[in-house]
This record gives sequence, C-alpha cells and structure tokens, in this order.
Amino acid sequence: MIRKIFKTKNTNIKLKNFIDKYKIPREYLSINRKSISRGILIGLFWGFIPMPMQMLALLAVTPFVRFNVPIAISMVWLSNPITMPFMYYMEYKTGNLILGREGIDNIELTLDWFSKNWDSIIVPLYVGTIPYSTVVSLLIYYIINLLWIRSVKKERFNKIKE
Repeated sequence: MIRKIFKTKNTNIKLKNFIDKYKIPREYLSINRKSISRGILIGLFWGFIPMPMQMLALLAVTPFVRFNVPIAISMVWLSNPITMPFMYYMEYKTGNLILGREGIDNIELTLDWFSKNWDSIIVPLYVGTIPYSTVVSLLIYYIINLLWIRSVKKERFNKIKE
C-alpha cells in the first residue's frame, strides 16, 4: 500500500535537478523495502541515543550503508524536545534496573540539578540506551519488513483473484 503511494508520486523537476547537480546517489532516496526498513532501523538507532547532533551521526553512516535518508532523518526526529525527557527517563530507569542500582528519586528538570548529578546519571542512562537503540530498532525493522512483504503478497493475491 505505502509502496503504491510513493511510486505514483511524480518527482519535482527542481528536486530532480538538485539531485543531478550535487550527484546524490539514488539509493539515498529510493523507495523499496530494504531502503525504507534500513532507514527506519538506522534512524531509530540514532534517535534513541542521547547525544547532540544525531542527524550528523546518521549522515556519517551513509557511505557505509545504503538507506533512505529522509526516512531515517524523520525517525531521528522522534526524539525531539517534547519526547526526550520521557525517553531519557525511561532509558535511565532501565539502566538502573540493568545495573542493579536504586537511582535518584528526587529528579528535577533544571540545568543546575543535572550539572550536580551528571556523574550519577550518565552511566545508567547510556546502559539503558543500549536495549532501546538496538532491540527496539531491530524489532521495528523486522516488523516493517514483515508488513511490507505481507502487503505485497496480499496485493499480488488480489490481482490474481480479479
């Protein structure tokens, strides 16, 4: 279904000229199962990691892995100023659970509090990031692949049925 939506969309002449002018590889904008699912995988992986400039880290991966870059960037944007506190708190709690620590109870969302407690926050936060950035992004990758394959099979079955 989603494949049909993207395939029927005509590309803009200005966009096509921009791609040709700067010699952007077509794989970075291709719309197929592998490219889209890899983009989601890589975007979610970097999106879960608490670090500045996640999009630059994502772009640093592009020469090594071919994926749909706009999809990956949109996945990185899932960690935005609204969702970050919830994501990082969840990762911090998970890190404390993995490390067997109690953690800090009186959490305040102020820069002063963070600067005073940074040493006790950083290790559980990044340990808790590991399961989310790897397991969740891989799980979503496999779900997207499965749904895409199922959608194509259903589409072909419906064509044969007609």
